[in-house]
Amino acid sequence: MTLKSLSIALSTTALIGLALPVMAQDKTGTNVNTEAAASPAGGAETLGLASQLYAMGVASGDALTVLTAAKLAMGVEVKEGGDIKKTTTGDMPADDAEGAADAPVDAMMMLAKAKELAADDEILMGLIADAEAEGSRGRIGGAVSWLSRLPSGQTDVWEIPFYGNSYAEIAVVGDGDANLDVAITDENGNVFCYDVSWSDSLYCNFTPSWDGYFYVTVQNMGRARNSYYLMTN
Repeated sequence: MTLKSLSIALSTTALIGLALPVMAQDKTGTNVNTEAAASPAGGAETLGLASQLYAMGVASGDALTVLTAAKLAMGVEVKEGGDIKKTTTGDMPADDAEGAADAPVDAMMMLAKAKELAADDEILMGLIADAEAEGSRGRIGGAVSWLSRLPSGQTDVWEIPFYGNSYAEIAVVGDGDANLDVAITDENGNVFCYDVSWSDSLYCNFTPSWDGYFYVTVQNMGRARNSYYLMTN
């Protein structure tokens, strides 16, 4: 074969290759990879657990449980989230914000509550002092948060992008003033995480099969405003 004929043959092969149809990724069904490998707990999950422990400790008057929650919260580095799309619908109530919290409790507020519950218990006060001295050493990172003060009867819908085949976490942590119903759907409208119990928190972890948007719907079912954090990794 001459050099000229070889050149023509290579050009023809290249053109045939370019003409072949590209197989598009199937983006029907639920955008969750059910076969993805399990991943260790991230910052959003840890903060969600801390919130639940705190509520349990306060309800039972247990300073040690509240302290454990505070130490979990102190161990997570939280960054304020940037601009993401959020729409809010529903009628504006009259005075549902009266007496309501401005935000969920943070680690410092948890420590203060632990001190209150510990009273004069020297052992517990010593453990609290140790936790304060340790501070945020050994923090894990990765949690990003947005604060929303949602009036009674109103609904927030957040639009969040996640990469395909990358571990994703979503958590909603309320202030305890009102019941929040939460649902997470993919771009095709499939609900794969939800909570309609009498609570104001939800945690969901998953791995998307492809790059896409996910929608977190938070509805205030109570009679007071609820200031909650939306958190992701």
